[in-house]
Amino acid sequence: MHTFVKPSVDAGAMTLDAHWYTSEDVFATERERIFGRSWVCVGREEQLEQAGDYFLADVAGESVIVVRDGSDEVNAFFNVCRHRGTRLCSAESGHLIGSVQCPYHAWTWSLSGALLAARNMQQVEGFDRADYPLLRAHVAIAGGFVFVCVASEAERLAEPLALLRDKLERWDSANLRSAGRVEYDVAANWKLIVQNYSECYHCPVIHPQLDKLSPSDSGRNDFDEGAILGGYSELREHGGALSTTGKRSRAAVGTVDGADLDRTYYYSVFPSMLLSLHPDYVMVHTLHPLAAGRTHVECSWYFDPRVIAAPGFDPSDVLDFWDLTNRQDWRVSEQTQLGMQSRAYRRGPYSNAEGLLRAFDRHYIATMGAEPAE
Repeated sequence: MHTFVKPSVDAGAMTLDAHWYTSEDVFATERERIFGRSWVCVGREEQLEQAGDYFLADVAGESVIVVRDGSDEVNAFFNVCRHRGTRLCSAESGHLIGSVQCPYHAWTWSLSGALLAARNMQQVEGFDRADYPLLRAHVAIAGGFVFVCVASEAERLAEPLALLRDKLERWDSANLRSAGRVEYDVAANWKLIVQNYSECYHCPVIHPQLDKLSPSDSGRNDFDEGAILGGYSELREHGGALSTTGKRSRAAVGTVDGADLDRTYYYSVFPSMLLSLHPDYVMVHTLHPLAAGRTHVECSWYFDPRVIAAPGFDPSDVLDFWDLTNRQDWRVSEQTQLGMQSRAYRRGPYSNAEGLLRAFDRHYIATMGAEPAE
């Protein structure tokens, strides 16, 4: 059990300097020290239903093939031929029939990474196929979500989403299925998007339709330090929902019951996953930083597959509500990015409603191996 606490900040807590959000040098360092050393959510296990199904993921600038092999294992391989370095797969997703072959010289690997054939190499003295498997990235599956880490020391990382295991089981997240996805190109630093997600100080101003359904001051945190931050907000009315109708019209997912029927849980999972648990659906934002001031965001919604299969299923009440909310958030994040690029920007004080932002700053700076300005 977690003790839920209201957000607060330490005395004198201030925002970070602008260069953490605007510098391309900082962005390059983040790619190595954060995205190159962390578990990054890249997709869902149901994208790999059969042996040979694969999709490509970009992790810290590396192209990774995520594929299910004939033993029902999910593997992640660097998308690089061991002969001359050619990209092995170019389609974003697809199906491989038993092997993956380089399009250049036809070296061929099994779906578990073993080199099966290397044309004309049998005459090369000392050549041994066993010496040239595909190079692996680390892969982990939690709650149906696929995570990849490209660092060699990934085995020292904590299991992704371990702190949320009980909730993911209650929400039956592994067995939910996608009923919609919207992609956005946001002209803002990825950290601004995470931080905006982590506070509702702005909700009455930016999201009047959200504040009407969920009080902006009802937030309580169960994780206020570390890589996973967040907690819940209350719904104003029993049986309510964050949707265009404001009413829940679907059964709760998994075994969600009790007080959780009137709450929404919001978690930021460092560095690039935003996980929202609603009584009747799950929403996930995955962030793909492209530059210091640009982030590609994918927002997906997951429902009980029996609900999806029912006649007349229409998730537009949820998707439309959050598409509007997302676009409101992206707009204000972009305006903040522009303001941070001004010579007039100075660090500002955090309010007690922004405790998670201060916690995010601490974890971010520690991960970067830098000292924050005081």
